[in-house]
Amino acid sequence: QVQLVESGGGLVQPGGSLRLSCAASGSFFSLNVMGWYRQAPGKERELVADITDGGSHNYADFVKGRFTISRDNAKNTVYLQMNSLKPEDTAVYYCNVRGLRVAISMNYDIDHWGQGTQVTVSS
Repeated sequence: QVQLVESGGGLVQPGGSLRLSCAASGSFFSLNVMGWYRQAPGKERELVADITDGGSHNYADFVKGRFTISRDNAKNTVYLQMNSLKPEDTAVYYCNVRGLRVAISMNYDIDHWGQGTQVTVSS
């Protein structure tokens, strides 16, 4: 029903920046929440940031002031601008979307994950 294409990951030096993109396509009525999660080796997957279709933001404490999430509703795309990157930010970053398949849905019936994109922060 939903396909996600993630891009923007790569290798960057400490203090550098990357911009992740996640474009959604397929059959759906709305994508109410789009967000980014990450999973480092040996750790659980954790929320980085998400954003609603109304523009409300939610950030993990460890990225506040460094990362900015945004979305282009016309393009069904969510972005994560990552500045002042640290080695601790090294992880696989996953796009997640939650929404409605059809307009009459009472609850979110879309909860879909991208394949992940590697972010490595190293000298």
